[in-house]
Amino acid sequence: MGSSAVQSATPPNILVVGDSLSAEYGLQRGTGWVALLERRLADEKIQATVHNASISGDTTSGGRARLAGLLGFYQPSLVVIELGGNDALRGLPLKSTEDNLRQMTETAQKAGAKVLLVGMQVPPNYGRDYAERFSNTFAKVAKGEGAGLVPFLLKGVADAPDPVALFQADRIHPKAEAHPTLLNNVWPELKKLLK
Repeated sequence: MGSSAVQSATPPNILVVGDSLSAEYGLQRGTGWVALLERRLADEKIQATVHNASISGDTTSGGRARLAGLLGFYQPSLVVIELGGNDALRGLPLKSTEDNLRQMTETAQKAGAKVLLVGMQVPPNYGRDYAERFSNTFAKVAKGEGAGLVPFLLKGVADAPDPVALFQADRIHPKAEAHPTLLNNVWPELKKLLK
């Protein structure tokens, strides 16, 4: 039996490298979108293992520094990169965010994993030009590297009719009841990459 036949029989190993939005910041354990993803996979009878290596406050440079070790340890077939929001909050240069996302994508692909980039947007007070360039960074890297893309993780939450109701008191982190929407934003693109 060839190695490709062996690989196709192995259940997918999914690694999520994210920040507080994926690390269940301020939530009861098991209520964030990554935990909900594990349940969705089970409900859909998709055998897959999910490893959540997300750290609250992490930036793309932090993820880039950690990625090689995580790839070696978990040997994922799919890497979900949900980083960049903290780069914007800290005013880090867009060029470094883009370079880090590109480097992480290439590193994961060289390790044999498919990549799903999870896009973020910044609040309007950052200015329209910066906001557009920031959100376009994810699409630019995904297109250039042949990775999957979720355009905006908080779609249907941050742009809901009453978004404040869906966020914790800090107005940055979604409440548990918003996390099924986050999963619904990720799921269609993730499922494509599992095929």
